[in-house]
Amino acid sequence: MKKTTQAIHLPYKRRDAYDALSMPVYHAVAFEFDNAQLMADAFCGRIDAPDYSRVENPTVTNFEERVKAITGAQDVVAFNSGMAAISNVLLALAAKDKYILTSRHLFGNTYSLITSTLKRFGVGARLCDLTNLKAVEEAIDTECCCLYLEIMTNPQLEVTDIPAVAAVAHRKGVPVIADTTLIPFTEFSARDLGIDAEVVSSTKYISGGATSLGGLVIDYSTCDRLHHPLRHEMLFNLGAYMTPQAAYQQTVGLEVLDARYKVQAANALCLAKRLQQLPSIRRVNYVGLPDNPYHELSKRQFGPTAGAMLTIDLDSQEACFRFIDRLKLIHRATNLFDNRTLAIHPASTIFGLFSAEERSQMDILDTTIRLSVGLEDVDDLFNDIQQALL
Repeated sequence: MKKTTQAIHLPYKRRDAYDALSMPVYHAVAFEFDNAQLMADAFCGRIDAPDYSRVENPTVTNFEERVKAITGAQDVVAFNSGMAAISNVLLALAAKDKYILTSRHLFGNTYSLITSTLKRFGVGARLCDLTNLKAVEEAIDTECCCLYLEIMTNPQLEVTDIPAVAAVAHRKGVPVIADTTLIPFTEFSARDLGIDAEVVSSTKYISGGATSLGGLVIDYSTCDRLHHPLRHEMLFNLGAYMTPQAAYQQTVGLEVLDARYKVQAANALCLAKRLQQLPSIRRVNYVGLPDNPYHELSKRQFGPTAGAMLTIDLDSQEACFRFIDRLKLIHRATNLFDNRTLAIHPASTIFGLFSAEERSQMDILDTTIRLSVGLEDVDDLFNDIQQALL
């Protein structure tokens, strides 16, 4: 079956008692067993059966199985947020006196996790330009526990040559972990690009209009050091498993992901082209534009669409604030890939607690506004932007 069909028609692991077409929300905390041996086998992982909803739940498992079928992954673990997915996969690989190789071009909380939180536990961070293969080669030594990247950075919209970087990392025995949130996994094969595990904020495209928080680790079982600690240590010991209600909402969102994404990506491209014609906008940054420096690389790696996030630059932070305050249709809010279009000033919000020097090193500009493009009519979005620029 094609990916869009798999998202809808994957059979349940066990037949539902009432033959419900949509997987019910199993709010049960614990599950009964016929005998002590079956209980022991379930708790020790010798049989596949839910025992306690902190580590396995039928509704969440159904969601994981659908993602697994679409991606061809060996295992998928659903967490209660994208940051939980990131922290769990990094903790599964990291250790005292090891370091994570990554870029300064990271989402703010991911950057803080790697450079600050994990540092307190003896895990180092080595930052380099991941678009420079020589720099990557020189940065990796025997103490590197993983290479972590975003396939399209937020909000800089930088794209790395992933197969080339992965080849360098794998030659040195280092797994590649990639945040693939900005392009849905229905659009490309992460495994074919050399990615060992994906992390995804399923809050974004998958949830279906910001219905729920969630995160996924999609494990392709190409890194021997990852699977066991992720599923049997991190999941059990840290307690960040997705809730059944969120899994239900995100399963419904997954069923219509392809249809929603195609509209949002088309809207983003159309809007970006039209915004380039407005003289008061200093720069429009969208990878889908033919003159974008990452356009061809993105097409080669992720296919013809370039996501539903773009940025615009105005003359100053004050101009950005005036613009945001004047918006009438577009919402002043964080998050990405809601059904509604959202606008935010990253430097003063997501990166607001970083120093000016740190923001400069991360290429976070005071003049940038991030737009997450929704499902509205493009004419209405363009008109709202036009009037807000006056």
